[in-house]
Amino acid sequence: MLIPPRDTPTPTTQIAAVIGDPVSHSLSPRLHNAGFDALGLDWIYVACHVPDGQGEEAVADMRTKGFQGLSVTMPHKAAAARAVDELSPTAAKLGVVNCVRREGDRLIGENTDGIGFLDGLRAQTNIEPDGLRVVIVGAGGAARSVALTLAEHGARIGVSNRTRTSSEELVHLIGGSSSVVEQEAISDADLVINATPLGMNDNEPMPIDVNLLGTGQCVVDLIYKPEKTKLLIEAETQGLQVLNGLGMLLFQAGEQFRLWTGSEAPISAMADAVGVTLDY
Repeated sequence: MLIPPRDTPTPTTQIAAVIGDPVSHSLSPRLHNAGFDALGLDWIYVACHVPDGQGEEAVADMRTKGFQGLSVTMPHKAAAARAVDELSPTAAKLGVVNCVRREGDRLIGENTDGIGFLDGLRAQTNIEPDGLRVVIVGAGGAARSVALTLAEHGARIGVSNRTRTSSEELVHLIGGSSSVVEQEAISDADLVINATPLGMNDNEPMPIDVNLLGTGQCVVDLIYKPEKTKLLIEAETQGLQVLNGLGMLLFQAGEQFRLWTGSEAPISAMADAVGVTLDY
């Protein structure tokens, strides 16, 4: 079957999109369109700027505008959870949605961030979560998704956040052997994750005290622009294994791809599109 050029969709072309505010920086169109091309699927993926406050309306528009899949980024994740007909167990527990799929006229809200992080960690480092000592700095949406998935796969989670109430709420959410910790706990961690936005700009302070880092640790910064934050540069200088957020972005997109199309995502092709190096 001949697939038309991506800029000339036909009446049979399936459309997916990402909504956000802002959204022009998103790498999701590059990821998903590389996947569609690799499998020869007659799909197209576009970025749509949706102003804050209009997320629920944008999700509802999936029914009338013919969208088959939707990625949801800030600030619309909570609004998307309110707009769908049904939530997956993970999305229901987190209260936020980053992916919407269709079952006929029904809209199903999913959250692929946590499994995206875990799959990216495995693919880039071969680290397994069971028994892993993890300190997550931050307690926002990204931290919640990552902490929940790691805890469900056997990791021991310590949450460090400047607002203790938020840390306590996250620990209550994930349960298990998780706990609220001070940053000093980083010294005993196997895996250290920055889930705050600190580091996106050069003039910002470090999210953690790098003197707490130690031999054999892996340091992950969920920021992917810049490619290497000051935290990752310092950790790498100390000889530690480092990762940015591109792996999480890649694999959460791969899970969305599977949910929408029913096909396993061509991860290698999608990784090449954004410059992610895989360990297999």
